[in-house]
Amino acid sequence: MTEATTGEALPAGDPPKEAVGPLVRGLAVIRRLSLAGGRRTVSDLTRDAGLARSTVDRVLGTLVRLGYVRPAGRDAVLALALMELGNAYLAASRLPGLLGPYADRLADELDESVSLAVPDADGVRFVHQAPRRRRMTAVFRVGDLLPAECAAPGALFAAGWSPADWERWRTRVASDPGYAGFPVLPSDHDGGLGADSFEDRVVRARQEGWSIDDQLIEPGLVAVAVPVCDATGRVLCAASVVSHTSRHDTASLRDAMLPRLRETAAAMEHALTTPPAPGPVGTARACVSDSGSEFVESLARGLAVLTGFTTAGMSLSALAEATGLPRATVRRALITLTHLGYVAAEGRVFRLTPRVLDLGYACLARLTLPQIAQPHLTWLAGEVRDSASMAILAGDDIRYVARVPTERIMSVDITVGTRFPAYATSMGRVLLAGLGEADRAAYLARADPRPLTRHTVTSPVPLAELLDQVRRDGYALVDQELEEGLRSIAVPVRDRAGEVVAAVNVSTHAHRQTAERTREAVLPPLREAAARIEHDLHIATRFARIPTA
Repeated sequence: MTEATTGEALPAGDPPKEAVGPLVRGLAVIRRLSLAGGRRTVSDLTRDAGLARSTVDRVLGTLVRLGYVRPAGRDAVLALALMELGNAYLAASRLPGLLGPYADRLADELDESVSLAVPDADGVRFVHQAPRRRRMTAVFRVGDLLPAECAAPGALFAAGWSPADWERWRTRVASDPGYAGFPVLPSDHDGGLGADSFEDRVVRARQEGWSIDDQLIEPGLVAVAVPVCDATGRVLCAASVVSHTSRHDTASLRDAMLPRLRETAAAMEHALTTPPAPGPVGTARACVSDSGSEFVESLARGLAVLTGFTTAGMSLSALAEATGLPRATVRRALITLTHLGYVAAEGRVFRLTPRVLDLGYACLARLTLPQIAQPHLTWLAGEVRDSASMAILAGDDIRYVARVPTERIMSVDITVGTRFPAYATSMGRVLLAGLGEADRAAYLARADPRPLTRHTVTSPVPLAELLDQVRRDGYALVDQELEEGLRSIAVPVRDRAGEVVAAVNVSTHAHRQTAERTREAVLPPLREAAARIEHDLHIATRFARIPTA
């Protein structure tokens, strides 16, 4: 398998003399972790990367210091902060930010999934997804890579391939006929299905200006795609409508979707004529330094160059200014990143390529909010030595979606999936307080609070006053209202728009200490854990959709 497609091996030829070796090795470790699904033992990772154990240890230590990897026992695990690299590409390209709203509106109108994809060598890389909530629907994520011959946009992209591009494609198909290098494909995928007729489909796509995927990825999945071009006629991306054979065959999909899809693509092309706003200055991730002899500073600086891109094309001088690094350092990093395929040079201007999304983006974009929260809840439970949990609002109840129990002899026995009435719980009050005024009033009007203990607040007016206080204070403390002897304190978790999407709490036995002492001891680390969850959630949801449960 070639590097251009899966990232499993370095590009053909030796690295340039000025390439930064530690950056090459560090990116190889990140790539191997990504191919392993984001988690791998250090021993296996060392074997996979073909590097010395001491080298891998230094790379991982540096990545941990940068927040891009976290240790978990014997394993190394990709951290959400790594998505900053892919976010830099997505933001600089402008495609999801500028065109994503058009795809979202079309998905709502057609009630079908809509995708945006870009060409990535001989593959198709997704950069935006507007899925439908159905039992049978496409499950691809932003960053996923498919072979060009197995996706509707692939024929559109291949219509502009050079002879060298076709030769690269033939080499890849011959060397990997089962598509082992594309882990996103179903394990039982028929490797030869897409390649056999690909060249004929490319000819038709060139003539007709659209392309069909007739169950090439998996049985039952059909799609139609059209190109989205820039002012010069160059294909920048493709917009696709994806459906299931239970709703459409290829003919009905084409007839029903193609006219509106073409209209949307034309609107997208018009939007692309809008001049980009000036990129923010100095927003690159700060390069950590003075971190000890085991810290690989040249790796950290190379990754800082990736996050320094704020527009589609930047000069060496602009990148040096954005990162605060010397021009010579940035130049060597760009030489290395260009050799590895993460950066493309066009004269004196450089741009990120979609291949940056190979660096963990797709596997991290598959995480749910509870999975994002779990390591932070583990930290919180260790700090307070009591159980830590996360819940979301489910109707008039709360539902636990993540939990780290305490190791005390006497502990609160609650499992993920447990539901409690929202009015009598700390997380419920935080979630209710976070509702809009109309929704909160509607809840209070229909609620029928019943006493669960002698302490439970059941009167509507006092309950409404408590919710107002929770909203002002930013936390809720509930003392023995759900169960005698149980006290809990909760704070909200907010999304990028500032909306409350979940709550985290600490539960303890009321007789261990006073309510005031619980507030003093627990609230600061609880707020810190929520802030950490929010930080990761905001990175993860900048361009990807993260389920709350």
